[in-house]
Amino acid sequence: MLVLTRKSNQSIMIGDEIEVSVLAIMGEKVRIGIEAPRKVPVFRKEVYLEIQLERSDGSEREEVTEALERLKAKKT
Repeated sequence: MLVLTRKSNQSIMIGDEIEVSVLAIMGEKVRIGIEAPRKVPVFRKEVYLEIQLERSDGSEREEVTEALERLKAKKT
């Protein structure tokens, strides 16, 4: 994992087409903006995992469910 420090109104580039900008910092929350081509899907991780859960068979579904539970546990 690459870890970067950015201040408000600063950005990082992912490849030539994706820009991730820090829009605001409010306490423990960071508001980010993502500019990407329409062909590149962008989801919050929990939404992405739910989509994968709906698409998967039984064994994969169990793994995704466990990953979702770990995400929920981290938030509390």
